[in-house]
Parts: sequence; C-alpha cells; structure tokens
Amino acid sequence: MNHPTSILVTGATGFVGSSLLLKLGQIADICVVGAHRRDEPFTRHPSVVVGDINTKTNWHTAVHGQRVVIHSAARVHVMSDTSSDPFTEFRKVNVEGTLSLARQAAAAGVRRFIFISSIKVNGEGTVLGAPYHADAQPLPTDPYGISKMEAEHGLRALAADTGMEVVIIRPTLVYGPGVKANFLNMMRWLHKGVPLPFGAIHNRRSLVALDNLVDLIVTCIDHPAAANQTFLVSDGEDLSTTELLRRMSTALGKPARFLPVPSRLLEIGAAMLGKQALAQRLCGSLQVDIRKTRELLNWTPPVSVDEALRITAKHFLEQQAK
Repeated sequence: MNHPTSILVTGATGFVGSSLLLKLGQIADICVVGAHRRDEPFTRHPSVVVGDINTKTNWHTAVHGQRVVIHSAARVHVMSDTSSDPFTEFRKVNVEGTLSLARQAAAAGVRRFIFISSIKVNGEGTVLGAPYHADAQPLPTDPYGISKMEAEHGLRALAADTGMEVVIIRPTLVYGPGVKANFLNMMRWLHKGVPLPFGAIHNRRSLVALDNLVDLIVTCIDHPAAANQTFLVSDGEDLSTTELLRRMSTALGKPARFLPVPSRLLEIGAAMLGKQALAQRLCGSLQVDIRKTRELLNWTPPVSVDEALRITAKHFLEQQAK
C-alpha cells in the first residue's frame, strides 16, 4: 500500500480525529498534521491552529503541501440544541466551512479529500430487515443530517469541477474508548448494577467500533476504487438493544439485570416524558448494508463486536478506578 507522505486531519482533538492521528502516526512514510481550533501544547504530532471553522477560516498554511485532507471536524449533533437557529449554525460549520476548506485544498493541489459524514444523511431509522444502502436516496430529517447532506452535494460538485477526488464515509453510531453521551450512560448504568427495563427489545441497530472506522478511513487514503465514492460503515453485525446491553455487561464483568418491558410501553413512557428521540435510539432499528464497502475496497472490519466492547469496557473501568 503506497501511502501519501503528508495528511491533514481536522477535528484532531475529537473522538475520531484523535484516534486517527494516533493510528496514522504509527504508519511508516506518513507525515500527519492535526488541525486544531486553538493551540494544543501537548499534542504528539505536528499541528496547525486554524480557529473556528467557517467561510473565513484561512486554511492556506494547513493545506500547503498536503496530499490528502481528512475532514472529521464538524458541528456535531446533540440531543438538546440550545441554539435559537440550529439550522443556520450547522450550515455555517458543516456546509460553508467544509466547502471553504475543500476549495482551498483543491487550489493547493490536494489530491484526495475524505469527508466524515453521518448515517443521518440516509435518515433516522429503518424498517427491520431493510437496511440503508450507500447509494440510496438520502432522507435526512434534522438540521445536522441535512447539513451533512448539503456538504456532500457541494463536495461532489467541487470534485467534478476541480478533479480533486472526494471520498464520503457515513458512520453509524461510533463507540470505543472514551465514548460519551448515551453509550457512556449505558455503561454507567450497567456498572452500577441498575435494573434496566430493556430486556425485551427486538430491534436491530448497526454500530461501528472506533478501531473499525479508523481502519476504513486509512484504507480510503489511497485506495484507487475509493475515489468519488460514498461508503457506509459498521461492524458488520447488527444487535438489538437488549443484546448490546447483555454483551456490554459481559465485557464489564457485571451480571445483566434487565426487566422484559415491551418496546411499545417504553415508547409510550418516553413520549410522556418528551424523550421520543431517545426512545427511537433504544427501541427503533437502524441498519446499514456495507456490501459496497466490503466489495469495492476488499475491506472487512478488523475488530469484532465483542473485542471492541471489551476494549471500550476496559477503558471505562480504568477511568472509574482513578
């Protein structure tokens, strides 16, 4: 595999970006540079400070001499957005900021631009057994998903105009050491031995371990077949919420304590509490078909679900012990 010699990674302190930097730093003949919003005095890799990402961001120094840009920085989706106009805020960063970076990258001679998008471009959920496909019609429903879709459209147009190759990767929910939000809360509940009403959920959800996502990104750096393609990524094994919790309990070394409350009752209770979005994540299905990713790139997720859960649990337990 002939790696390019110089790669810029945006979102270098983020969950995905920091792990990607670490991985790239271990590969011979790669010089990786991390783009940071502000000075990071303890970074292990060469870095450049770019400030906030918008149409005014000057990427000249950051993209100069780079052969590949991996853009993982974004205004991320949150369950409760306090912005008075979230749509505008998402577009400033995820659309206008992304396309400004891409235009400056193309002008600087960057060969390939890898965009870390989101499965929310496809939509919020699937019918059980009818997974999303990479080339299906996008159906985003919230400002975050719509902003990612608009960025994808703009990048494809830019690729056609400039010749810079664009690769789009849409991850499902990413988990791994240092994961936050609902996944972290789940581990906290299990670690405490709290009985949970999730013992009878028969949905199916695709997840992706951080190590598997990073491996795919590295594969896309110079794989000829990745140019101007869109890929979905997952661990290749879909789990129900109940099965995920059982297997995480095992990884944490804790007994599983679940109450077999029917999904419909959970959904009704969540609606009464104004937690419909959380109920969708717990009870609804969201499956992806990664056959295109497997076949076009000859790629297989290198880490199994159980191994990834073990790694995630180990980190969590180490943090709890501090």
